[in-house]
Amino acid sequence: MIQRLETGPRMSQAVIHGNTIYLAGQVADDTTQDVTGQTRQILAAIDKLLSDCGTDKARILSATIYLADIATFSQMNAAWDAWVPAGHAPARATVEAKLAAPKYKVEIQVIAAR
Repeated sequence: MIQRLETGPRMSQAVIHGNTIYLAGQVADDTTQDVTGQTRQILAAIDKLLSDCGTDKARILSATIYLADIATFSQMNAAWDAWVPAGHAPARATVEAKLAAPKYKVEIQVIAAR
């Protein structure tokens, strides 16, 4: 069985298949924030979605982080490192990418276990 949460015409924010949860790439709501601020907002959104799916950040299997400017890597990591539970760091990739709109500085997608 496949369950979809917050489904729109183009995508779902979360898809659950068996005991695996796939989140859509998350971006900040307040795009006036710097990279650290946008990352914190995104991580809070991920926390909420994972909770809605019956899991939490300690069960994240992998994360892909897209940065509009790779020079902001340490700013993103300031928020990420404070958020990831000790001993539960997921597999992770971080790449520089042109995001959907210039106002977005970070986008994060995760896959988690339920």
